[in-house]
Amino acid sequence: MTFVNVLSSHSFLPNSLFWLLFVLVLIFSIYAQYKVSSAYNKNVQIPSRGGITGREAAAAVMQRAGIDNVEIMETEGRLTDHYDPLHKRLVLSSENYHGTSLAAVGVAAHESGHAIQDKAGYKMMNFRMTLVPVMNLTSQFVPFLILASYFLVQGLTGMMLDLAIICYAVITLFHLVTLPVEFDATRRAKVQLVELGILDRDEMPGVNETLDAAALTYVAAFMGSLLMLLRLLSARRD
Repeated sequence: MTFVNVLSSHSFLPNSLFWLLFVLVLIFSIYAQYKVSSAYNKNVQIPSRGGITGREAAAAVMQRAGIDNVEIMETEGRLTDHYDPLHKRLVLSSENYHGTSLAAVGVAAHESGHAIQDKAGYKMMNFRMTLVPVMNLTSQFVPFLILASYFLVQGLTGMMLDLAIICYAVITLFHLVTLPVEFDATRRAKVQLVELGILDRDEMPGVNETLDAAALTYVAAFMGSLLMLLRLLSARRD
């Protein structure tokens, strides 16, 4: 009995409903990845009228917010952009660091939104940061639990099942907290881009399309972990 068998063999969530939800979540996850890729590929080809780079956009947004202690750095890879609150670094992929496209400016402003959250002491961001160490530790256990399920005749039971539930509870909570953090950063970014005159209002649809598509991936991650948690809890109740 494998890890999937454990998730689908008990009554809390009937097999038919579980597999229906599983397929729907899988389809949504694939759609989200396709959407963010296609939206970014489209809008990275559209230059902003102002010709401002992603780095310059990030610097302008943070300057307006009175942030002068965050270093803007360049990194390799595509869509590897992120904000590091521990080291006060705003990291942009080369394409967005140097790029002047609507996608580049939008992504850079979004990451600046996280820097603003950090400065403002945004509670949900602080909460997510406290979860990061636990999340990292938890993520290391999950592959071993899945592997173990293939060697246990009855699948995951007892303490092993309880450990799996704890792991997925942490993962689900982390993804849940991530939603308002990402949505709020996007909201801040869109407001700043227009108010600072970095983009004209008629250029915003390209930014909206890119950032809104990215948000779908966070929703998909939450839905997937929640579904797994529900099935583990179902197995525990049996």
